[in-house]
Amino acid sequence: MSVNSMYQWPDYYDWTSDGVEGDVEYYTELAVKSGGPVLELGCGTGRCSLAIARQGISVVGMDNEPAMLARAQAKSEALGLRDLCHWVEGDMSRLDLGERFPLIIIPYRSFLHLLTVKEQVSLLNAVRRHLPDDGMFAFNVFVPHISEMHDIDDRVVHRGTFPIPGDQGCIEVFDHTRFRHFLQQADITRYYERFDGKGASVERLRTAFRIRYVFPVELNHLLRLTGFEIVNRYGNFGKEPFHEHSTELIIEAKKAAGH
Repeated sequence: MSVNSMYQWPDYYDWTSDGVEGDVEYYTELAVKSGGPVLELGCGTGRCSLAIARQGISVVGMDNEPAMLARAQAKSEALGLRDLCHWVEGDMSRLDLGERFPLIIIPYRSFLHLLTVKEQVSLLNAVRRHLPDDGMFAFNVFVPHISEMHDIDDRVVHRGTFPIPGDQGCIEVFDHTRFRHFLQQADITRYYERFDGKGASVERLRTAFRIRYVFPVELNHLLRLTGFEIVNRYGNFGKEPFHEHSTELIIEAKKAAGH
């Protein structure tokens, strides 16, 4: 089926990537408390960065996808937030901006796009260098549960149905996931199918990406190794305590004293 379209890849991302429930409010609240400026790593098309900028707080958003940053830039201009937003193309594991931020965030599980321990350690060391002594680092990841990974391994799973703003149509999203447990990695092929208001299929897209899942205890060790002290762990963005049945892990960390 043809993929020629009035729509572009960032459109599909915006329509179908609505984050984890309550995440924008949570990160915006942290930003307001910090006073800014805020650094968001893995900012995508600016979902969280723009919400922070709407509060009058300066924000720097970094991503390694030029098309996503171009969309973020266009959205910031349309919202009259251009002066509060600065977009940087780059690999967050090689972060080197030469300045410090009272708050650095990695929303929407983007930490999992670091595929090796070496990349993770490099990122965490860089984050520490970009924080003042009283700065805060906050991010979230999903919690890997073995039984759930077994259920979706090498299978196609329906991820959701998403409306298209200003259109009668919708997007259906399916994921095929194949795990490589020795490396703690997952290869994900994502299928998008767009339907018009009458239910006719008009476009299909396929993308692929890889993530490295991490376990909570593993994250504890990584953060301590790189000079962080965990000050809060939550099981959801309502700030409920993290426990063995949590499906999300939200971490707030600060520089460890004397490190």
